[in-house]
Amino acid sequence: MRSNPYFAIAATALVMAGCGRSENQPAAPAVPVPPALTDAQRTAMLAALPAPYAQADLDNGRAAFARCRACHTITAGGPNMTGPNLYGVIGRQAGTHAGFKYSNAVKNAGFVWDDDRIDHWLQNPRTFLPGNKMTYPGLADATDRRDLIAFLSVEAAVRPATPE
Repeated sequence: MRSNPYFAIAATALVMAGCGRSENQPAAPAVPVPPALTDAQRTAMLAALPAPYAQADLDNGRAAFARCRACHTITAGGPNMTGPNLYGVIGRQAGTHAGFKYSNAVKNAGFVWDDDRIDHWLQNPRTFLPGNKMTYPGLADATDRRDLIAFLSVEAAVRPATPE
């Protein structure tokens, strides 16, 4: 009897969805999913970002984010994985995403994530905030960091679930 490959994929997805959460922590609350962005909306959102992010390459930012996808999601209501869901991370108090078990270093960081802090975090998470549990070694290329931050500013920005 052959095994069902879809069952293996579904089982793996369920296991990965629980990464980073303890049994005593609730899952993140359900979030209405906003409609997908159009190219025109992406262009407008990019143009509205402060320098140097307004000049970023979103395609390169998407490619740079591919390194992050093993541990993070960026969609509204997306699961926490090994790392927290990054939807709305820019402007969010560090260590506060519901349902994720943060290190004490991040929980007690006492700041709101902004472009500059994310840039320094991505460059070297260990030296930016010693004691955090992120194993990623860092992203040395400043252009890749700029483009990744712009990508998060557009694709992971909190937006209304319905058009205004």
